[in-house]
Amino acid sequence: MIELRPFDSLGGANHGWLDAKHHFSFADYHDPSRVNWGNLRVWNDDTIAPKTGFPPHPHRDMEIITYVREGAITHEDDLGNKGRTEAGDVQVMSAGTGVRHSEYNLEDVTTRIFQIWIIPTRSGDAPAWGAKPFPKGERSGKFVTLASGYENDNDALPIRTDARIVAATLKAGETAEYPIGKDRKGYLVPATGAVTIGDIRVNARDGAAISDLDVLRVTAIEDSEIVLVDAA
Repeated sequence: MIELRPFDSLGGANHGWLDAKHHFSFADYHDPSRVNWGNLRVWNDDTIAPKTGFPPHPHRDMEIITYVREGAITHEDDLGNKGRTEAGDVQVMSAGTGVRHSEYNLEDVTTRIFQIWIIPTRSGDAPAWGAKPFPKGERSGKFVTLASGYENDNDALPIRTDARIVAATLKAGETAEYPIGKDRKGYLVPATGAVTIGDIRVNARDGAAISDLDVLRVTAIEDSEIVLVDAA
């Protein structure tokens, strides 16, 4: 089953420095039919103005994945971590028992990110942070795992949950397959371009909620960059 969630149907709020769109209930936006998708709890599509950002604030017991679509985001936390993550790259913060962090766009250009929250499968661990570049050439025409809760995904950033975040860049006409399994929940968003899943067209920044599907087949209508969460 594929449930299309068009971009113009998303909740959100424009705070001036931040234009946020919410695929799931978040902050002042609440839709009882869009609270979570399996253990995927949040998918925010954030546009952050230059020289602005999220000031220090706390989190706990959440896996927070940031996929940078344009620009860059600079992270700093009370664990002593600091790093700049550029477009196409990923950072992961396991909030664990508690962490306080900031995320700023220190660039001269607008930064656009997907911020993804997944409910952890365990609690009580110390917080952790990591970031990694994922060259788009390495995921050309195929899905590559960016972050994973499984030990055999050695090249991926670790997360403490039964989930995997994968991405692909497809040229127009290319098809990529991902063996998701009928017992899993998938949520796919094109960062750019447009794709089809079966006979359903998914445009840039639309969401596609996927269930009861053995193998996901995605075909690009135009050059596309896609992100998928494989959730429990």
